[in-house]
Amino acid sequence: MKQNLKHFLRKKKFIGFFIILISVNLSFGQSKAEKIDQLMNLYEEYGKFNGSVLVAEKGEVIYKKGIGLANMEWNIPNRSNTKHRIASITKQFTAMLIMQLVEQGKLNLNVPISTYVPDYPKSTGNQITLHHLLTHTSGIPNFRAFKIFNNISRNSHTPKEIVNVFKDSMLQFIPGEKFEYSNSGYALLGLIIENVTGKTYQQNLQESIFNPLKMNNSGYDQHETILLNRSSGYTKNGSAFKNSDYIDMSIPYAAGSIYSTVEDLYLWDQALYTNNLLSLKSRELMFFNHTSAGPWHYGYGWVIKEDAKGKSDEYLKILEHNGGINGYNTMISRIPLDKHLIVLLNNTGNAPLDEINLAIRNILYDKPYLLPGK
Repeated sequence: MKQNLKHFLRKKKFIGFFIILISVNLSFGQSKAEKIDQLMNLYEEYGKFNGSVLVAEKGEVIYKKGIGLANMEWNIPNRSNTKHRIASITKQFTAMLIMQLVEQGKLNLNVPISTYVPDYPKSTGNQITLHHLLTHTSGIPNFRAFKIFNNISRNSHTPKEIVNVFKDSMLQFIPGEKFEYSNSGYALLGLIIENVTGKTYQQNLQESIFNPLKMNNSGYDQHETILLNRSSGYTKNGSAFKNSDYIDMSIPYAAGSIYSTVEDLYLWDQALYTNNLLSLKSRELMFFNHTSAGPWHYGYGWVIKEDAKGKSDEYLKILEHNGGINGYNTMISRIPLDKHLIVLLNNTGNAPLDEINLAIRNILYDKPYLLPGK
C-alpha cells in the first residue's frame, strides 16, 4: 500500500513538473508579437487600455491592433486605422515645421521672438528665443494652468487670441535658466509659423509633412468636420465610462490639436530616418539633449531618455513623448539604434502607458517584463 502511494506521489510530482515544463516551454516559444498580444489582451480585460497599438522591430511592423471600442454608444471597435487625438505628440510636428523654416532661412533659432511677433511685449519678447520655446525654457507660464482656462476651453479662439491670454504674464524665471513644461511656448511657435509663411498652421502641416509622407489619416482636428473613423474620447466615472468633457480644438492648437493613427505615426517614424523632411544635421539638433527635464532631457519636441539594452552595459537612447487631452492619452517611443517603435493611442484617458511601453520595450529586448494586475 505504502509503495503504491509513493509510486502515485512520484508520478503526480513528475506529471506536475512535466506540465510546468510544458508551460515554460510554451512561454519561451512565444514570438514577440504573441507576447505583446497577450500583454495587451490583459490590459483590455482589466479595463486599463482601450485604443490602438503598433509596434515595429528593426523598422518592420510586427504588431498592430485595435483594442476595445472607438465608440461605446454604437459599439464600434478600435482598429489600427482609427483616428485618435494625439495631444502633445503634436509638439514634435510643430518642432519639425520650425526646423524646416530654419533650413529655408526664414527663421533663426537664436533671435528674439519679437522679431517674428512684433506686437509681443518687448520686455519679455526680447529675452526669449525660438530655442527657448522649443525646449520649454522660456519662462512663459503654461496657460492651461490659468484659472480662466476652463472658461475659455469650450469656445473657438484664433492663434492670436490664445497668445493674448498669456503674453502679458510675468516670466516664471529668466529664459534659459531651467525647464518648465509649457503649452504656451508651442502655441507661440504655431503663431510664428503662420506669421512667417502667411499660411495657417493647418496648411503648413498638410503641405510640409502630411502630404509628402502620405499621412492621409492625419490632420488638424476640428469638431465640426465630419471625419471618417474618428474615435470618441471617454473618461472613467467610478467603474464605468462617460463621455469626456468638450474642448474646442483651437485651444491646444500647435501644442496638441493633431489627430492621427498608429499607422500614420509609423510613416512619421520612418521618415525621421531619412532626409525627406529635414537634413541629418537638423534632425540631430532636434534630438539633442538641450536641457535637463527632471531625470531625462528635452530636445525639440522630444523627451530623451536612456535605458539598459538587454543584459549588456550598453545603453539605448530613447526618443519619446506622451500626450493627454480630454478623453485621450497617448505615447510614441522610438529607439533609433535598432529602429524600434512603440505607438499607444488610448481613447479612455489615464491608461498606464509608461508601464505598457516599458513592458513592450522589454519584450523587444528579451528582458523580463511584468503582466498587469487587476
